[in-house]
Amino acid sequence: MEQQIEQLKDRLKSQEKLASLGLLSAGIAHEVQNPLNFVINFSKMSEKLLKDLSEIVSDNKDRLDAADSEELQDIVDDLQANMSKIVEHGERAISIIRGILLVSRGKEGELIPSDICKLVKEYTWLSYHAMRSHNKQFNVTIHEHYQEGLPLISVIPQDLSRAVLNVVNNAFYAIWQKSKAIPDTYQPELTVSVASEGDQFTIAIADNGVGMTPEVKQRLYENFFTTKPVGEGTGLGLGITRDIIEQRHGGKISVESTEGQGSTFTFTIPIRK
Repeated sequence: MEQQIEQLKDRLKSQEKLASLGLLSAGIAHEVQNPLNFVINFSKMSEKLLKDLSEIVSDNKDRLDAADSEELQDIVDDLQANMSKIVEHGERAISIIRGILLVSRGKEGELIPSDICKLVKEYTWLSYHAMRSHNKQFNVTIHEHYQEGLPLISVIPQDLSRAVLNVVNNAFYAIWQKSKAIPDTYQPELTVSVASEGDQFTIAIADNGVGMTPEVKQRLYENFFTTKPVGEGTGLGLGITRDIIEQRHGGKISVESTEGQGSTFTFTIPIRK
C-alpha cells in the first residue's frame, strides 16, 4: 500500500509538471505567433515584388547581355522558390501554434466544424517530432490514408486532438520499445487512417510495436494504470481518451492487440455537421 501511495504521488507530480508545461507552451506559442505572421506577410510581399522584377527582366531582355539576362532570371527564380518555401513552412508553423492555443484555450465542450484529416495528420506528426526530440535514434515509417472530400465535421477539436495525441504517443512508445529489443530486423511502422461510412466516421491508429498481454488490455482504461516507468507515464491518458470519444463525442473506442505484434485503436464517432 505504501509503495502504491508513493507511485501515485510521483504520477501526480508528473501530471502537475505537465500542466505547468502546458501553460508555458501556450504562452510561448502566443509570443511566437506574431513574429511568424510578420515573416509570412513580408514573404508574400517579397514574392509579389519578385514577380514584378521578373516581368521587368523579361521586358528588358533585349537590353541585357544574354548571359547576364539568363543569370538574373535564374536568381529571380531561385528567390521565388525560396520565398514560396518560407511561406509554406511559416503557415505550417502557424497551423501548429493555432492547434496548441486551441487545446489550451478552447471552450469546454464547444463543437466546432473541423477538418478531421488535417487534425489527425497534424497531431500524428507532432507526436513523431516530439518522440524524435527525446530519442534521436527513433524512426518509423508512417502510412497515412485520409478520405478525400471529407466535409467539415463538428467535434470538440482540442479534445479530439488530445485523444489522437495520446494514442499516437503510446503507439510510438510501443514501437520504440520493440526497436530497442530487436534493432536489426524490425521495421517500425504506424498506419493512420480517417474515413466516413454512413452517419459516422472512424479514426484508426495501428502500430506494429510490442502489443499488449490480455491482462494489460483488460486494465487499459484504469486510472493510474501504466506499463511505463515512473516519470514516463501517468496512467491517465487512455482513460481520458475514452472519456473524450465516448462521453464527449458519443462515439466508441475499440482496441485490437496481439502481444509482440502490435495494436490498433479505432475511434468511431457520429457525424455532426
